[in-house]
Amino acid sequence: MNLPNKLTVLRICMTPFFLLALLLNFPHHYLVALLIFAAASLTDMIDGNIARSRNLITDFGKFLDPLADKMLTTAAFLGFIKLNLGFGIEWITFIVLIREFLITSLRLVSAGKGTVIAANILGKAKTVSQMAAIILTILGQYLVSLIPTSEVLGVVVLVVTNISLWVSAVMTVISGAIYVVQNAKFIDPEK
Repeated sequence: MNLPNKLTVLRICMTPFFLLALLLNFPHHYLVALLIFAAASLTDMIDGNIARSRNLITDFGKFLDPLADKMLTTAAFLGFIKLNLGFGIEWITFIVLIREFLITSLRLVSAGKGTVIAANILGKAKTVSQMAAIILTILGQYLVSLIPTSEVLGVVVLVVTNISLWVSAVMTVISGAIYVVQNAKFIDPEK
């Protein structure tokens, strides 16, 4: 297994620890969750850069990397539902899950026909927007936990969190629609 794929596996292994830190209430748990999530997110950027610069791109990596991203971001969104973070977080999570099931199914069908669908620029932008929204949400919760009496901070965190989460939901819909349009030949009911 090459280094980029090892980093992807590391991201998968970090995901349950991130979710535990997010959900378990101990001193500075939001900070711990934020650090784990940020480190895992960095592995996404690093593994891709290494794979491209050293010509280590593999079909295994093309399948595993998006799966690792989905596991990490879905864990965060599910944690946010449990913690009731974000206006309409259930709907945002629903949008994310529907898109991911749709694209994963499309990838499976195309793989069955001998084609691997790699992530495109909009899929990567979607992942970055989700990761940024998740980081902002956790950072905001950590700041509020440090200064719980600041109403102004609470309102700012609420506004920034909700805007970033909904922007990521819009990016999710747009990138999903583009994937379906670009790869419609794999889901043609006549074939």
